Amino acid sequence: MTSAASRGNLRQHARSPLELPITVSDAANRVEGQIEFNTQDLSGGGAFIRSDLLFEVGEELQLDFSLPDGRSVRARGKVVRVARDSGDDVIPGMGIAFVDLGDADRDAIRALCTRGSHG
Repeated sequence: MTSAASRGNLRQHARSPLELPITVSDAANRVEGQIEFNTQDLSGGGAFIRSDLLFEVGEELQLDFSLPDGRSVRARGKVVRVARDSGDDVIPGMGIAFVDLGDADRDAIRALCTRGSHG
Protein backbone atom coordinates (compact mmCIF):
# COMPACT_ATOMS: atom_id res chain seq x y z
CA MET A 1 0.00 0.00 0.00
CA THR A 2 1.33 3.45 -0.84
CA SER A 3 1.24 6.38 1.54
CA ALA A 4 -0.51 9.64 0.71
CA ALA A 5 2.87 11.35 0.43
CA SER A 6 4.18 8.86 -2.12
CA ARG A 7 0.93 9.03 -4.12
CA GLY A 8 1.33 12.81 -4.26
CA ASN A 9 4.69 12.35 -5.97
CA LEU A 10 3.00 10.52 -8.87
CA ARG A 11 0.83 13.49 -9.90
CA GLN A 12 1.31 14.78 -13.44
CA HIS A 13 0.66 18.44 -12.56
CA ALA A 14 1.78 20.78 -9.79
CA ARG A 15 -1.11 21.38 -7.39
CA SER A 16 -1.99 24.33 -5.26
CA PRO A 17 -4.39 24.26 -2.31
CA LEU A 18 -6.93 27.02 -2.88
CA GLU A 19 -10.29 28.04 -1.56
CA LEU A 20 -12.26 29.63 -4.36
CA PRO A 21 -15.87 29.25 -5.37
CA ILE A 22 -16.57 27.07 -8.39
CA THR A 23 -19.94 27.02 -10.07
CA VAL A 24 -20.69 23.56 -11.41
CA SER A 25 -23.51 22.66 -13.75
CA ASP A 26 -24.41 19.38 -15.36
CA ALA A 27 -23.00 19.38 -18.91
CA ALA A 28 -26.10 17.51 -20.15
CA ASN A 29 -28.30 20.26 -18.67
CA ARG A 30 -30.18 17.82 -16.45
CA VAL A 31 -29.50 20.08 -13.47
CA GLU A 32 -31.62 23.23 -13.66
CA GLY A 33 -29.59 25.36 -11.27
CA GLN A 34 -25.95 25.77 -10.61
CA ILE A 35 -24.23 24.63 -7.46
CA GLU A 36 -21.37 26.50 -5.84
CA PHE A 37 -18.49 24.48 -4.47
CA ASN A 38 -15.07 25.26 -3.06
CA THR A 39 -12.00 23.61 -4.50
CA GLN A 40 -9.44 22.05 -2.21
CA ASP A 41 -6.68 21.77 -4.74
CA LEU A 42 -6.27 22.81 -8.33
CA SER A 43 -3.85 21.91 -11.11
CA GLY A 44 -3.60 22.26 -14.86
CA GLY A 45 -5.13 18.80 -15.12
CA GLY A 46 -8.13 19.25 -12.83
CA ALA A 47 -9.34 19.92 -9.32
CA PHE A 48 -10.63 18.23 -6.21
CA ILE A 49 -13.91 19.91 -5.33
CA ARG A 50 -15.15 19.60 -1.75
CA SER A 51 -18.85 18.98 -1.58
CA ASP A 52 -21.49 16.84 0.11
CA LEU A 53 -23.46 16.82 -3.17
CA LEU A 54 -21.64 14.45 -5.49
CA PHE A 55 -21.98 13.54 -9.15
CA GLU A 56 -21.14 10.05 -10.39
CA VAL A 57 -17.80 8.97 -11.86
CA GLY A 58 -17.87 9.54 -15.62
CA GLU A 59 -20.32 12.47 -15.55
CA GLU A 60 -19.25 15.58 -17.43
CA LEU A 61 -19.68 18.96 -15.77
CA GLN A 62 -19.31 22.59 -16.76
CA LEU A 63 -17.03 24.48 -14.33
CA ASP A 64 -16.86 28.25 -13.97
CA PHE A 65 -14.50 29.95 -11.52
CA SER A 66 -12.25 32.96 -11.07
CA LEU A 67 -8.58 32.70 -10.17
CA PRO A 68 -7.29 34.91 -7.33
CA ASP A 69 -6.02 37.44 -9.92
CA GLY A 70 -9.60 37.84 -11.23
CA ARG A 71 -9.18 35.77 -14.40
CA SER A 72 -12.44 33.96 -15.24
CA VAL A 73 -12.05 30.32 -16.25
CA ARG A 74 -14.65 28.14 -17.96
CA ALA A 75 -13.84 24.47 -18.38
CA ARG A 76 -15.53 21.18 -19.06
CA GLY A 77 -14.51 18.38 -16.73
CA LYS A 78 -15.21 14.73 -16.06
CA VAL A 79 -15.71 13.24 -12.60
CA VAL A 80 -12.88 10.72 -12.17
CA ARG A 81 -13.06 10.06 -8.43
CA VAL A 82 -15.65 10.44 -5.69
CA ALA A 83 -14.92 10.52 -1.95
CA ARG A 84 -18.21 9.94 -0.14
CA ASP A 85 -17.16 9.42 3.47
CA SER A 86 -16.18 12.17 5.82
CA GLY A 87 -13.78 11.68 8.67
CA ASP A 88 -10.33 12.58 9.84
CA ASP A 89 -8.61 11.48 6.63
CA VAL A 90 -11.37 11.86 4.03
CA ILE A 91 -12.98 15.04 2.75
CA PRO A 92 -16.19 14.41 0.80
CA GLY A 93 -15.89 15.63 -2.77
CA MET A 94 -15.03 14.84 -6.35
CA GLY A 95 -11.86 14.61 -8.38
CA ILE A 96 -12.47 16.40 -11.68
CA ALA A 97 -10.20 16.00 -14.73
CA PHE A 98 -10.35 18.88 -17.19
CA VAL A 99 -11.37 17.57 -20.62
CA ASP A 100 -11.78 20.97 -22.28
CA LEU A 101 -9.72 23.89 -20.96
CA GLY A 102 -8.19 26.64 -23.07
CA ASP A 103 -4.41 26.79 -23.29
CA ALA A 104 -4.24 30.31 -21.80
CA ASP A 105 -6.42 29.21 -18.85
CA ARG A 106 -4.32 26.08 -18.32
CA ASP A 107 -1.13 28.20 -18.39
CA ALA A 108 -2.63 30.64 -15.85
CA ILE A 109 -3.56 27.75 -13.53
CA ARG A 110 -0.10 26.19 -13.88
CA ALA A 111 1.56 29.52 -13.08
CA LEU A 112 -0.63 29.93 -10.00
CA CYS A 113 0.10 26.38 -8.82
CA THR A 114 3.83 26.78 -9.34
CA ARG A 115 3.84 29.99 -7.30
CA GLY A 116 1.63 28.37 -4.65
CA SER A 117 3.86 25.33 -4.25
CA HIS A 118 6.87 27.50 -3.50
CA GLY A 119 5.18 30.04 -1.23
